[in-house]
Amino acid sequence: MDFSDHLTDDHRAMIGAQSVFFVATAAADGRINLSPKGYDAFRVLGPNRVAWLDLGGSGNETNAHLLADQIDRGRITIMMCNFQQPALILRIYGRGKPVLPWEAGWDALAAHFTLMPGTRQIFDVAVESVQTSCGWGVPVMTLDHERVTLAKYHAQADPEAWTAKVKGRTTSIDGLPTRTTDRYIAGN
Repeated sequence: MDFSDHLTDDHRAMIGAQSVFFVATAAADGRINLSPKGYDAFRVLGPNRVAWLDLGGSGNETNAHLLADQIDRGRITIMMCNFQQPALILRIYGRGKPVLPWEAGWDALAAHFTLMPGTRQIFDVAVESVQTSCGWGVPVMTLDHERVTLAKYHAQADPEAWTAKVKGRTTSIDGLPTRTTDRYIAGN
C-alpha cells in the first residue's frame, strides 16, 4: 500500500484508462452510500482536485451526505479499479461539494465536460490523499460498451415533466435534505 498527498502522473494515467469508478460517502447517521459511476464523466483538474459530472438517477445520496457532513466537511472516497493489467486499485480521499448549475463556479467546472442530457450537478473534490494497492483480487475484465439507457432516458424526457419530478426529490433515503436542480440539458 502506498500513500501520496497528491495525484501523480502515473495516477492520472491509470484514472484516464478507467471506464467506471465508485464513490462512497456517509453522513453521521444512516446508511453509507456507495455508487458506481460510468460515462466519460470524471476529470483530474490538478494534483489536488478532481471532479465528476453527475446525471439524475435513482437518488441524490452523495449530495445529501456532503451537505449533512458539516463536522467533517464533506468526506468522500473515490475508488478506481484497473480491470486490465497491471492489477491496481486507486483510492482518492478528500472533501467534496456539489456545485449546481446556478452556483458560482459552475461555468468553470462545466467547461471541463461535455454536458449530457440529465446533467444535474458537478461534484468538486479537494484531494487530501491518494492510496494505491495491489488489486490482485480484482478480476481482469474488458468493457463491452457503455449503457446508453440513462442518457437516452434524459434525452427523451419532457423538460417540464423532468423538472417537476426532480423538484419533488428533496430528501435522501435516510431523510436528509438534498438540493435539486431544475437544469435540463437537451440531447446533442
